[in-house]
Amino acid sequence: MEANTLKNIFNEFDHKSEYISHSELNSGHINDTFLVKTKEDRNYILQKINHHIFKDVPGLVNNKVLTSEHIKSKYPNLSEEALNQKVLSFVKSKTTDFYYHKENGGFWNVMIFIDNSVTYEVVKDTKIAFEGGKLLGQFLNDTSDFDSSQLIAVIPNFHDMSFRFKQYKSAVQSALKTRLQKAGKYTKLIANLKEEMHILQNLKENGEIPTRVTHNDTKISNSLFDKNSKGICMIDTDTVMPGIIHYDFGDAIRTICNTAAEDEKDLSKVEFNLEYYKAYKKGYLEKTKDSLAETELKYLPLAAKTMIFIMGLRFLTDYLNNDTYYKTNYPEHNLDRARNQFKLIESFVEKTL
Repeated sequence: MEANTLKNIFNEFDHKSEYISHSELNSGHINDTFLVKTKEDRNYILQKINHHIFKDVPGLVNNKVLTSEHIKSKYPNLSEEALNQKVLSFVKSKTTDFYYHKENGGFWNVMIFIDNSVTYEVVKDTKIAFEGGKLLGQFLNDTSDFDSSQLIAVIPNFHDMSFRFKQYKSAVQSALKTRLQKAGKYTKLIANLKEEMHILQNLKENGEIPTRVTHNDTKISNSLFDKNSKGICMIDTDTVMPGIIHYDFGDAIRTICNTAAEDEKDLSKVEFNLEYYKAYKKGYLEKTKDSLAETELKYLPLAAKTMIFIMGLRFLTDYLNNDTYYKTNYPEHNLDRARNQFKLIESFVEKTL
């Protein structure tokens, strides 16, 4: 994007700073994100929100701001500057909203950049796994008394297992015969796991586990660390919405504990990293053991299995639908992703029983 265009968008916000330059950050897969440097001793994150994926951008931004403001209230003794370096802080536009809508140019929001911070694309040791678990646990603690009904469902039915099975069933019925044959081994596995994979959703619907504020994108790259690998905060809160803690915990484990890339074809390389699981869970429970209900704690292991399964189901569904959702690089890319997740379930069961 041209500097002048981005500078003009940045200046639609009430940051009281003077733009110097910007650079694009490539960590996200949905939004466009830029680091903006200014003459003042403060830098910013300028983000274009993908309104094709997120249908209610004002509601999404409101979710992020309400959540951050609530977390800030937990640290009354910190100065504003210190809070801005510990919690995501959003800047109002000159129209007093926390976003700017440019005609034919999308929706934008601005955050204060947290200095001297780092992110990790993958976990390489148990220290990072432990600190990542603590960060997610702290996020849960800080939002545990926030009324999640104030938040919109940014992506409806995101982790709804019945909805995902309905999509899968429809895909099976309309799939090409060749693709259905190649997926045959996994259609049987899915049928065998169907009842178990609905346990968490049934508990949620029956009110046996509480609905809370959840992050819903807990891969390790959405945890922010300082230069000494100590956790600072959770970032990328576009998908914050009401949910159950098992979705967050399970998806973090799914992404952290796979010893191979998500689309690794050689399934002998796909194993569940038990040490990372133990370290992440230890950090998580260090922060949450006094705030989680007994039923929530009981089903944490099932959370990991469920979230691995739901991604395998979604990849296989897309394969049967001729790859209409996920980007693919070759004809069996989604099938390889599904195989990968189902092998990870197998390894998880072997190592945790």
